[in-house]
Amino acid sequence: MEQETSKNISLSPEEETFGTVKIADDVVAMIAALAAMEVDGVTAMNGNVADEILSRAGVKGLVKGVKVEIRNRKVKVELAITMEYGYNIPATCQRVQNKVKSAIENMTGLEVTDVNIRISGIHMTH
Repeated sequence: MEQETSKNISLSPEEETFGTVKIADDVVAMIAALAAMEVDGVTAMNGNVADEILSRAGVKGLVKGVKVEIRNRKVKVELAITMEYGYNIPATCQRVQNKVKSAIENMTGLEVTDVNIRISGIHMTH
């Protein structure tokens, strides 16, 4: 059986609830990866073609291009992406940063302080 190595962040809501909510770091990484892949011009995470990742490794394979660090309810994200040839790199990366920040904050309530992007490749269509 695979050993779980991810950490969890506890969310403590302002109101009394029936229990606790914990979010694994891998879940935050998955949110970041899926948000990045929604931006036009981004073809893959971690240098792999998106279709290959989805078919071979399942959606969970997307998190290989994402590193998250969560401290005191603040999130730092590092993404390695492959872009489609012909897209403006700075403009596309800014859209990725905004999309990732918004998705994580809206879904988890955590504050995103950094979204750092590394372009790991350019995908050429035939």
